[in-house]
Order: sequence, then structure tokens, then C-alpha cells
Amino acid sequence: MGSIKLTFLGTGTSLGVPIIGCPCEVCLSKDPRDKRLRSSVFVEVSHEGKTVNLCIDSGPDFREQVLREKIERIDAILLTHEHRDHVAGLDDVRAFNYIQQGAMPVYGNDLALEGLKKMFYYSFGESAYPGIPEFELKEINKDNSFNIQGVEITPVEVLHNKLRTLAYRIGKLAYITDAKYISAEEEKKLYGVDVLVVNALRKETHFSHFCLEEALALIDRVKPKVAYLTHLSHHMGPYKDYQKELPDNVHLAYDGLSITAEY
Repeated sequence: MGSIKLTFLGTGTSLGVPIIGCPCEVCLSKDPRDKRLRSSVFVEVSHEGKTVNLCIDSGPDFREQVLREKIERIDAILLTHEHRDHVAGLDDVRAFNYIQQGAMPVYGNDLALEGLKKMFYYSFGESAYPGIPEFELKEINKDNSFNIQGVEITPVEVLHNKLRTLAYRIGKLAYITDAKYISAEEEKKLYGVDVLVVNALRKETHFSHFCLEEALALIDRVKPKVAYLTHLSHHMGPYKDYQKELPDNVHLAYDGLSITAEY
């Protein structure tokens, strides 16, 4: 048996919070829990006498997040999907290429990796430019678990509108972002987790993200011991007010929060 420590690098939407030019209560809030960078997490899995460091997604705030949390090693990056608010920070992998003297393993489905090749075309040409980020691409699919340095990871496919997106289960913890739909078959992969992290964009329905009601319904079906809501917009309301309205075992995540689970 081992342990998992998950740190929320960012818990916001594609625009972050505060949103540029927005005068709403949340965007003007002085509460640091209302300041949300783009969604990403850092996962440290300790087992068999070693720790494996994983990032799920690497958005445009990646450099700032890594410096804030003093992250010195990343063994692999898992991609949920190829949208820029989840992958744009991959250019800063260059620092880890230098420190770790090797290409960064990046895991994702076929769509995410093809998107990565287009976005970072300069890393995949025949004549590589000096100093470019170096990636070792690892394609995964929803039907097979995979292993990173002894850590078993189960991909869970969800739909982000019509886009095939991956969630991940590691031990007793699962992380879902940018989901609007999950099939009954894929949902079964979540059963038995103690900690569930799931996106809840806002209270009102949205075409490509779970709203609060949909996220709470999933939590009720999966029945984790505790759940955290992420990928939150300013429409959710200020942390100090909205947290009071949630069930006792459901919490609004915030940037810098660390949680633990069994591996």
C-alpha cells in the first residue's frame, strides 16, 4: 500500500479567475481562494520506497504554478485533451528536459497527441531547433490501464461536448475535468474511489461542462468519501459563500490546496 498527494496547481476555467476586465464580486474578491489559474494538478505517488511525480495537464500558467509549488522533478505528464488551456504550458518542459537530461514522457489519447504535434510543430520537425521542448509521446486508450514507474493508472473516457477526453484514476483517487457526459461503462471505473475530483463549471447548465447539479449527481452515484469541485468559473460565486451550500463531503477546490488518498 502506498499514498497519493494531489496538489491543485490551478482550479479555474480557460479564462481563469479573475477574468480580464470583469468587475463581478468574485473577480474583485481579495480572498486568495477565489484566484484561479487554469486547471492542472500535481500528483505525488509514494509506493515501494519511491515517489513518482506526475502532472495532469500543463496549461498556460504552468511555469507560474511549478515555481509556486517548488516542483523540481516531473516523471511524466498526463493530458486530458488538447485544448490550449490544458496544454499551452508544455513549452516550459524545456527546463525539465535540461534538469532531467531527457525527453518528457507525455501520455494522451490519439486526438490529444495529434493536437500536440500541430501546436508544437517545431518540436517534431526533421531538423529540430536547438533548445526546443523534447517530448516522448505515449498513446493510451480508454480500454487499457498503463504503468508509469510502477504506478498503475486507469484512463476513463468522458465527453467534452463531442470531444473524447480522458479522466484518470490512480489508486483510490480519480480526477475528471472538462466533462459533460460519462457512459455507464466508463463510470464503473470510478466505483470504489475514496476521493473524486470533478469539474463543475457553474450552477447553470453548459453545453460542454458539468454544471453543479450534474457534478453532484455523479458524486452521488460514485459515492466517494470526499469530493472536490474544480474547473470553476466566476459564475459559481465567492468561495466563502458557496462552500456553505455544498454537502458536507463536497468541497470547492482552490489553487494550492493539497489532498491525500491511498494508492
